[in-house]
Amino acid sequence: MFSKETYIERRKKLKSGVKSGIILITGNPESSTDYPDNTYYFAQDGTFRYYFGIDRADMFGVIDLDNDKDYIFGYDYTISDVIWMGVQPTLKEEAVEFGIEHTGSCEDLKLFLDKNSAKQIHFQPQYRGKNIIALGELLNKTPKDIKNGGSDELCYAVASQRNFKSAEEIEKIEEAVNVTRAMHLKVMQTTKVGMKEYEVVSNIQQVLIANHCTDSFPTICSTNGQTLHNHYYGNTLESGRMLLVDCGAKSAEGYCGDMTTTFPVDAKFTPKQKEIYNVLIDAYDHTESILKAGITYKEVHLSTCAKIVEGLKSLGLIVGNIDEAVKNGVQALFMPHGLGHMMGMDVHDMENFGEVIVGYNGEAKSTQFGLSSLRLGRVLEDGFVFTVEPGIYFIPDLIKKWKDEGTNSEFLNFDKIEEYLDFGGMRYEGDYVIENGKSRRLGLKMPKTVEEVELERAKAYKN
Repeated sequence: MFSKETYIERRKKLKSGVKSGIILITGNPESSTDYPDNTYYFAQDGTFRYYFGIDRADMFGVIDLDNDKDYIFGYDYTISDVIWMGVQPTLKEEAVEFGIEHTGSCEDLKLFLDKNSAKQIHFQPQYRGKNIIALGELLNKTPKDIKNGGSDELCYAVASQRNFKSAEEIEKIEEAVNVTRAMHLKVMQTTKVGMKEYEVVSNIQQVLIANHCTDSFPTICSTNGQTLHNHYYGNTLESGRMLLVDCGAKSAEGYCGDMTTTFPVDAKFTPKQKEIYNVLIDAYDHTESILKAGITYKEVHLSTCAKIVEGLKSLGLIVGNIDEAVKNGVQALFMPHGLGHMMGMDVHDMENFGEVIVGYNGEAKSTQFGLSSLRLGRVLEDGFVFTVEPGIYFIPDLIKKWKDEGTNSEFLNFDKIEEYLDFGGMRYEGDYVIENGKSRRLGLKMPKTVEEVELERAKAYKN
């Protein structure tokens, strides 16, 4: 955690962004697997932890804007809790660590909110069913009212802070990124033909636990890289296939890393794999070369797409004018997702606020297939931390659909494309910060080129 002055200053700044009323920020409850006391590992809400610091369940943070007072409402541990968990700090003791003088029980919170019911109560959009019910009971509203009642004023104010990472936050993010790097190096150096995908995932988990981290999202580890969010780990790694690994570490302080590598199951790429991989890395390098403050990430996305289209055209998969092809969304056949997203205390930072608020600063998103999946489109500014993750995928069902419907047929050589129906897919992802107007990739150097990747893969087959 940071100094209590950091949290005091964060709340002070938030007060200047919301005009009046009560700010009510919900911490997360526990989430049960099969009965109440058997829970998944606890993950605190990023906004609650950003302003109030406490990393335990069932907490509520309150800022009374009109009276300039901050509160924590929750519970103190009972003797029964102590028997099972050992001696724990009181709520008051925890609150003081984060510069908060006023505390109370959840019953006290209900009385406080009833007393202030004439004021506007600002709360963030909810994504946990328990919190929707709890807020409904606290505010005398239906679950539907709560689900649709998040305060845009609060969300914009929070995003205007959390989007801009401080130097101490960037340091913590970089620590998580370096653990993420170690996860990727571990699997690149140990994965062999004949292993199961779940064995690869077990090596990822070993690095996480050894570094006192949890995963920032469920690991994607698949020889079917064309399935973008594939969480099935049962396939056997076969010669001639590639393995796509998308994973990230979340530090004890709550900051995330998120990186993707794709490498051959064998020690070396096949000629066909190498051709596509080089197109991907050329596009990635192009992205890196144009990242800077003042450019919109939508521009970066489209420029990267043009580079991918150019590369695929050189291989005969695309024909015609590159700019016209990109304008018509041809690239979405091969990359139907966006180039990246904000990252911080959430791997997709503040995604629960909505991409229009966080990633577009209120501007409307495109509705074009592919481009509509771009989570970040706004002007890049100093302090922004985000991912860069171009990909090239051959999705048989999507290829068939476009061919049958004649979608962008004037730009696509379907006969050539169909030679890649069993290819799979690949993605390469790194994490970046904008500092002093320029971009910097976070973390220590990662293998990227064909030669660098094959050097790491050789270590797996050394013995």
